[in-house]
Amino acid sequence: MNVFPKIRLTKRYGILFIVWGWLLVFTTLAGYVKRRMVYSFLAEDILNLLKIILPVIVVTFTGYYLFEKRKDKGGKPTRIALYSLWISMVGCMILVNLIQYRVMHQINFELQHPLFMVLMAFTIVMTGVILRYPFVLVGGVIFGVLALTASSLELPEQLLIESLAWFVAFVIPGHLLNAKKISTK
Repeated sequence: MNVFPKIRLTKRYGILFIVWGWLLVFTTLAGYVKRRMVYSFLAEDILNLLKIILPVIVVTFTGYYLFEKRKDKGGKPTRIALYSLWISMVGCMILVNLIQYRVMHQINFELQHPLFMVLMAFTIVMTGVILRYPFVLVGGVIFGVLALTASSLELPEQLLIESLAWFVAFVIPGHLLNAKKISTK
């Protein structure tokens, strides 16, 4: 028995993958650039401004999108499962920080980051399972493999690997979903 009804993945679902994927690719790449490259004060100001403005735009768009989608009663169990899954991931990230601080009496970001990537990989895989979208599921598996790879690197390189992981797990599936919808018209 399947708990989640079969939802029709349409172009509208792909837009969230694309928007969040590009935001996360940008922020992780910006973290890498900040730690490994030398650039002007103007570029730094622009980068810092974009790191504030872009998330506000994406969160606002997502809030509007989810508010509009709540009128659709057909996919309600799926939406509730996805909300619960992603909120739980954030809770797990907080617990990782609390446990790490309690055990080590400090936060080791080179340890924390791969652990966060593993939690995100699990969440992405489960999102692919819930949505029955194999490209997201495969993207989540690749995300997990990249988390293992990142664990042997320093933090800036971990951010570079994570930007690749977000591209594979969210951006590519989102664009494929949009292309699929366009080709069926």
